[in-house]
Amino acid sequence: MARQHSHPFVPYRPVRYPEPEMIARGREFYEHMDRRRSVRFFSDEPVPRECVELAVRAANTAPSGAHQQPWKFVIIGDPETKRRIRQAAEAEERQNYEGGRLTPEWREALAPLETGPDKEYLETVPWLVVCFAEKYGVRPDGTRVKHYYVNESVGIACGFLIAALHAMGLSTLTHTPNPMAFLSEICGRPGNERPYILFPVGYAAPDAEVPDLVRKPFSEVIG
Repeated sequence: MARQHSHPFVPYRPVRYPEPEMIARGREFYEHMDRRRSVRFFSDEPVPRECVELAVRAANTAPSGAHQQPWKFVIIGDPETKRRIRQAAEAEERQNYEGGRLTPEWREALAPLETGPDKEYLETVPWLVVCFAEKYGVRPDGTRVKHYYVNESVGIACGFLIAALHAMGLSTLTHTPNPMAFLSEICGRPGNERPYILFPVGYAAPDAEVPDLVRKPFSEVIG
C-alpha cells in the first residue's frame, strides 16, 4: 500500500549482508575502534587538509534532532591562531590545576591520566578543529529558529568525527577547557554558537605514550 506524505520522501534501501558477513564486519569495526586512544603527544608532521575535511563531512552525516544539524566545525591550521588558542587554554587550565577549581574528587579521577595545565600539543599538531554547538538557528531575516536536542546531536556528530579520523590513521583528543568562551572570540563565531569540543588533529608522535587503562568489560556496559 502506497504511503501518503505531505513532505518529500525518497526510497531508502540500505545494503544487507549475509549473517556471517554482518558479524565479521561488526567484529572488524569493533576491533578497529578498540585500538583507538586519546593522544596528548603529537607529531608536527603535515596532514592533508582534505583528510580533516573528510572527517567533518562524516560528522555532518550524523543524526540530529529534527534534522537541524546544530553544529559548526572550524578548521584551524594557522600557527598564530593555534598559539593564541594554546595560550588562552593554558590560562584557564592553570586556574583549574593551580587556582583551586578542581575538586579533590576531580583530581583523583584525573590522576591516572597525569594531565596538567601545559597544552603544548595545541601548537604541535598541524590542525585544530573546534566544534561549536548552535544554541538556536538564525534565519536570513535575523529571526531565531529553535533547535532541539542540541547537546545530543552535536555529541553524536563529534563521535562520527573521532571515528573518521581514527579510520584514516589520525589521532585526536577531546579537549574541553573550562570555560571556553575564548574560542568564540578567537574564531570569530556568532552569539548563537557556543564552543563544544576542541580537537587537536594529527599523527601520534613516534614516541607517544598513553595511560595503561582498561575499558569496562562488556558485562558492565550491557543491561
